Amino acid sequence: MKEKLFFYYTSDLHSHFENWPQIVGYFKRKKDQHNRKGENFWLMDNGDHVDRFHPIAEGLMGKGNVELLNQAGYHLANLGNNEGITLSSEDLYTLYDQANFEVICANLSYGEGDQPNWLKSYEILTSNKGTKIGVIGLTAPFKTFYRQLGWEVEAPYDSLDELLNEVREQSDIVILLSHLGINDDEEIARRYEGIDVIIGGHTHHLFQNGEYTENSLLTAAGKHGTHLGEILLEWDNEQKKLMKKEAYAIPTENLRKDEKVTQDVQVMRERAIDLLQTPVTKLTKPLYIGWFQETSLMSRLTIELQKWTNSDVAMLNAGILLDHLGEGEVTYQDVHRICPHPMNPCKVELKGDELLEVIRVAHTRKLTEIRLKGFGFRGEVIGKMVFAGVEIETKKSQDGEERVVRVTKNGVPIDQEKYYTLSTADTFTFGRLFPEIAYAPNKAYYMPELLRDLLSEALKTYE
Repeated sequence: MKEKLFFYYTSDLHSHFENWPQIVGYFKRKKDQHNRKGENFWLMDNGDHVDRFHPIAEGLMGKGNVELLNQAGYHLANLGNNEGITLSSEDLYTLYDQANFEVICANLSYGEGDQPNWLKSYEILTSNKGTKIGVIGLTAPFKTFYRQLGWEVEAPYDSLDELLNEVREQSDIVILLSHLGINDDEEIARRYEGIDVIIGGHTHHLFQNGEYTENSLLTAAGKHGTHLGEILLEWDNEQKKLMKKEAYAIPTENLRKDEKVTQDVQVMRERAIDLLQTPVTKLTKPLYIGWFQETSLMSRLTIELQKWTNSDVAMLNAGILLDHLGEGEVTYQDVHRICPHPMNPCKVELKGDELLEVIRVAHTRKLTEIRLKGFGFRGEVIGKMVFAGVEIETKKSQDGEERVVRVTKNGVPIDQEKYYTLSTADTFTFGRLFPEIAYAPNKAYYMPELLRDLLSEALKTYE
């Protein structure tokens, strides 16, 4: 006797609720269809549903996202790095207290004291006909960040070594909810036997019809809810064997919206914005921003970063401020609106020659015009790099490029052999924009403070 099993999932929504009414509407229609036929189905989220760029996630500290998952009838959820390391330790500890679904993440644990009662390593689902489906969750191992917040994250391969046999012994089918990225998903499929389906995320990749690596079917639905994931498994109860595995990424843009969900999101947004009305300061005149110029507000924010981190030099990109501030009262909602990025302050130690190279690259048009997406940055372009703590002399060359001629600190040229501390956004410790920063052996991250917390302090210096 063959049994059809259906799984639907979202991944890396990042609080982009513009497609949420379409997604939930589609799920509701599928639920009705499967209920009429007596078929089993499950809804799952693969992490990074929360993103503090959005007022709902910021005002309700992720709990609004959990409420939306409850309303949609989800059965399981994994944690992404945006749930795990952009909230305070306490906010993460209580994030899923009201969840009506199971939260599974095998390689995450609370460092001291009791574990949160919602956190599980895996879940065994049972179909109407008794088929057992083991689902394991794994998240990206940002060890330094988690440890600073009082949490521990284990290498995902170590967790699989410990758990996979245990789950396989209890299951007919094994599914991995992986917020690790495409490279790890493929490596896991090559290294481990018995994982039937890997639902991927974190690197925002998209598999329209699923792809096989060894015997594992890999599936992924991109980012921001532009697609949802759908999986069909066909299990033969007599042969105890999977007869069919199919996976699809369904575009959501033209799906029919659920109007009640649209209203629910709007009501929740208004509720969250009310909670963000804390006054920060009162301005006697407007403050303007410019992505390719050093404005007063960017200068003060960069100086505040240098003071906050007690560093020799500070560097921030003007593209982090997204809008102007008008005259009058400024609330935390305004601060969030113009600086929504979940980016932390960071301090690295560089030799003088490395610092000079960072400053040189920071002044190139190629870098300032990069349209960066990800690594915590939620803006459009990097923009002009603004510095505090050093004096930089430049000149324009015939090709229009700005060339660094001389860099001094308190009038003294930077010593190429001396070590200096540079504070910046943690964004620049990832990727390859500034290799000297990314590969610096000594880094200190400031958590759970975000750059907008420093912006609030900088705004208080205006009279």
